[in-house]
Amino acid sequence: MTDPTRGVLYPDRLPTFTRLPPRESAAELVSWFWIPQWDLPTGVESRQPILGYPAANLAVEVDLAAADGETPTVTSGVTLWGATTRASERVLRGSGWAVGALLRPAAFARLADSPGDLVDGWVTLGGPETGAPESGESTAETLRAAVSEAMPDVDAAVAAASAWLVERVGGPTHEGRLANAMADLLMTDAGILRVEDAAERLRVSVRTLQRLAHRSVGLSPAAMIRRRRLQEAAQRVRDDPDASLAAIAAELGYADQAHLANDFRTVLGLTASEYRSGV
Repeated sequence: MTDPTRGVLYPDRLPTFTRLPPRESAAELVSWFWIPQWDLPTGVESRQPILGYPAANLAVEVDLAAADGETPTVTSGVTLWGATTRASERVLRGSGWAVGALLRPAAFARLADSPGDLVDGWVTLGGPETGAPESGESTAETLRAAVSEAMPDVDAAVAAASAWLVERVGGPTHEGRLANAMADLLMTDAGILRVEDAAERLRVSVRTLQRLAHRSVGLSPAAMIRRRRLQEAAQRVRDDPDASLAAIAAELGYADQAHLANDFRTVLGLTASEYRSGV
């Protein structure tokens, strides 16, 4: 099972955070749901750097915000976030919560016509940029209302979001199931170090795998492998202060320590040593 803090660069800074599996009916659409809840004193902020999974996220978020002396107002929305090529940071202030879903490729490809256009970006669900018009009971407003009504009961919120996704997306296609198998392999199997390894395991050509990743995730299979390795490296650096960086690089399939160091600088904006000293 994947460690629930993998990808979270500074777990000690997390607000109340819950990770739950989807309902069985949505298991082919969502890897898991994540629910942060926060209530910070006035003037206090919490910075949350994240090294995201090579996947899209759907988030329903409510912020309770107010200027000094004013009545809090509720601002909320439903956002579709694409896969990322670098670490991102969310700054939390005031009070609020979010219910997010780490989408499996079978769902993402049905919510956005061009996943590649959402890499390092986001759209409000139902907006013209998604290319997926809303209709009937499956509108983003329906999702927002159902999840908002269920909170703070996180189990009920997950049930509402799972039901909405099944209604909106439907069952996965054959290609969607193959894309799910690809993502599961690239995100979780430490033995997959090359695109050729994944193609052989899935019994498809490298070119087929590349096209599938582009259509369903927006990233290349090689980029997905690099993200998994960097997540694992960051977790090892954080959890084992005595482990040498050279040993971590070798265990995770990097050519050498210099390649690991380059990944840290390029994606996280700091060296592995700087990261270790800051956790």
